[in-house]
Amino acid sequence: MTIGELAKRSGLTQSRIRFYERIGLLTTVERRANGYRVYPPEALVILRVIAIAQSAGFSLDEIRTLLPDDRAHWDHDALTDTLRRKVADIDALALRLAQRRAQLVTLIDEIEARPDDIDCADNARRVLASLFDGD
Repeated sequence: MTIGELAKRSGLTQSRIRFYERIGLLTTVERRANGYRVYPPEALVILRVIAIAQSAGFSLDEIRTLLPDDRAHWDHDALTDTLRRKVADIDALALRLAQRRAQLVTLIDEIEARPDDIDCADNARRVLASLFDGD
């Protein structure tokens, strides 16, 4: 298929596809005598793997380790190990985000629990003091 067709089917721009080719992520490209690129159906699969991996937080260098040099011989153990590590990274990030969220909700509750007899500035001092008392 041509680069235009691949771009249309993948939802990527032609320049993005050329970029992936230039950095070695997309290697299944044939050049015709006229210089036009011709991509096999496998190129669409590779582009989808790249897109999924990027949306999961993989860097381009990490994606490079996921994709074997010889696309016919995937190292399943290395692939699953890499994917498991990324899942562990995502789990750790989710835990940190949940902790930060809880801290912010607590802060909101503290701010909203302003006694009626103090103004906003005094409430800010009260909330800040309570934050530092927790250290």
